[in-house]
Amino acid sequence: MTNRPGDDYRPSRREVLRPAEYVGGAAIAAVFTAVIVFFGTRDLNLTLISAGGVFIVVLMVLALLSMAVKPNPGEHGDGTGGDPGRRDPTDGPGH
Repeated sequence: MTNRPGDDYRPSRREVLRPAEYVGGAAIAAVFTAVIVFFGTRDLNLTLISAGGVFIVVLMVLALLSMAVKPNPGEHGDGTGGDPGRRDPTDGPGH
């Protein structure tokens, strides 16, 4: 959605916090991986490299998956599959 000058659109709290959810999820996966690698190898360099790699990979996967999901517009969420011919004529925008 684009914001135009004079547009009073304000994103919801969920929309504002969505990037923090992705970063938080990637951070949790990185910390979990770091603990497993550290207790398995006792090598700090390998632990940091593994945690950084997992953080980046999980963040990229979450971002790509979120871009693949596109919410339906209101007119397509009526069970017709987007086909205007299947739409109920009494259930229009003016009714």
